[in-house]
Amino acid sequence: MKGNPLRGANFFLRGLAMLPEKGIRHFVVVPLLINIFLFTGAIWLLFDQMGYWIDYLLGSILPDWDWLQFLRYLLWPLIAALVLITVYYSFSVVANIIAAPFNGILSEKVEQRLRGVTITDSGWKEILALIPRTVARELSKLFYYLPRLLFLMILTFIPVLGMVAPVLLFLFGCWMMAIQYCDYPMDNNRVSFRDMKDSLKQRRLTSVGFGGLISVGMMIPLLNLLIMPAAVVGATIFWVEEYTDGGEIDLTGLTGQRQLNDKRG
Repeated sequence: MKGNPLRGANFFLRGLAMLPEKGIRHFVVVPLLINIFLFTGAIWLLFDQMGYWIDYLLGSILPDWDWLQFLRYLLWPLIAALVLITVYYSFSVVANIIAAPFNGILSEKVEQRLRGVTITDSGWKEILALIPRTVARELSKLFYYLPRLLFLMILTFIPVLGMVAPVLLFLFGCWMMAIQYCDYPMDNNRVSFRDMKDSLKQRRLTSVGFGGLISVGMMIPLLNLLIMPAAVVGATIFWVEEYTDGGEIDLTGLTGQRQLNDKRG
């Protein structure tokens, strides 16, 4: 697998550091407010139901044999991680569907900043015009995510395989976070959803490193409120530095290259 997970994680940290910059910070406000509202609900749900869910999943995975009960102590952290990742990613999906047009605008302005283009304010007409395309794109990500999540959830109920399911779910969550946020700059540049996934696979380790730090950050109180805008900014830095060359899209070997050639023609 190609890429560097530390480089991917650094894109997110640079995005976080860029949030207060003049010309960028006021585009962060709406995604930040949406994140605060929805993740407050996620925290309340976890405190209220997490113990019940963990006990239920442990009871489903482990046979009711006394000599196996010591495994409960070994599996508890993994199951807890599975619940945390599932709940927080589910709330993240909802948050991103709602915030998608605003995240698209934020990514566009950050790309303008990185390319040295003057940043202009976006009116409500521009934001409203983005809604159909960005919501359709979010639904594409949701249809990609749900069958794979269902498969991993089924694994948790299979003895032995259920022991590795939390690890697989975490790795899948890292991958989905990369897809979720890198999609904003790529969609702005008219890269199709399929080409976007293929391009991230070419730098899989970098992508997983980027998405992995986002996944960990989502579980840290207060920091998780900044995750969405920081990830959008970080993904845009990722896009500009990894996938562009002299201002042109570099997706060599993908159908995205054909689209670029068609555009030039």
